[in-house]
Amino acid sequence: MVTVSMCMIVKNEADILKRCLDSYEGTYDELIIVDTGSTDDTKKIAAKYTDKIYDFDWIDDFAAARNYAFSLCSCDYIFSADADEELDVKNNNALRNLKSLLLPEIEIVQMYYVNEGDDNPVYNAKKELRPKLFKRLREFTWISPIHETVRLTPIVFDSEIEIMHKPVGKHNKRDFETFVKAINRGIRLEDYVVIMFCKELYISGSNEDFLRLAPLFLDILSLEDFRPEEVVDAINIILIKIARLKGDYDEFIRLIKEAACTDTLEAKNSEICIELGSYFESVDKPEDAVFWYEKAMCEVYPI
Repeated sequence: MVTVSMCMIVKNEADILKRCLDSYEGTYDELIIVDTGSTDDTKKIAAKYTDKIYDFDWIDDFAAARNYAFSLCSCDYIFSADADEELDVKNNNALRNLKSLLLPEIEIVQMYYVNEGDDNPVYNAKKELRPKLFKRLREFTWISPIHETVRLTPIVFDSEIEIMHKPVGKHNKRDFETFVKAINRGIRLEDYVVIMFCKELYISGSNEDFLRLAPLFLDILSLEDFRPEEVVDAINIILIKIARLKGDYDEFIRLIKEAACTDTLEAKNSEICIELGSYFESVDKPEDAVFWYEKAMCEVYPI
């Protein structure tokens, strides 16, 4: 049976930490808690479950904090958990069983992340696979009988384990500022992070957030190196909304045409339709607004 280190980065999680740790009881062999500056009873609660509690000075970098937490682990595998997670009895048993069944060549285990409620500022899926369990020490293996090479892609196992995500409060404003600080430090955000930034802003950002953050998106497009089409599309949606909020309708129409994928101006996604609906609503054309809001419920629509 493999051993598992469960590691967490926490800050002011006193209201939910006990719920999380109780639900994971028996699934791990070592518990690592990294606190990034709690001012409540988080560390006091954590001390009831482990003596491996460490402090990490927050530098607006979640990856740095998680890397530090991983560096403290000593078991065969590392399970990365968040305080707003909960495991029911069925999935607790499944995770325990997995420890005795896991093949040594498996390097990453994915589990289903189930988002509770519909009011979520980041995720657009109720249930999605996420990497949660990681082999601590990776073994490199040569593959292919000719033109041999070292296998670089990890062996991933998709389990059926479901983890309930039960957030308390919203962290979108904190996330916005983390994005901003990273860009201001000259960090080139990964493509998936830019897309997540756009998604989170579009779902939960206020009009003031859009207008305040506009220069950042322009910089990403104009000052950085090549970005793939899906990143450019995501940023263009943000710029389209910003143009509408500013009342710059010439730029609004230009950006929509630029986002079209054919000569017939076929819109790529529902967000464009939402923006068109909002535009027609703002110029007092309710029938056109309703038309585009209805179209937003489908996938691809001719403009």
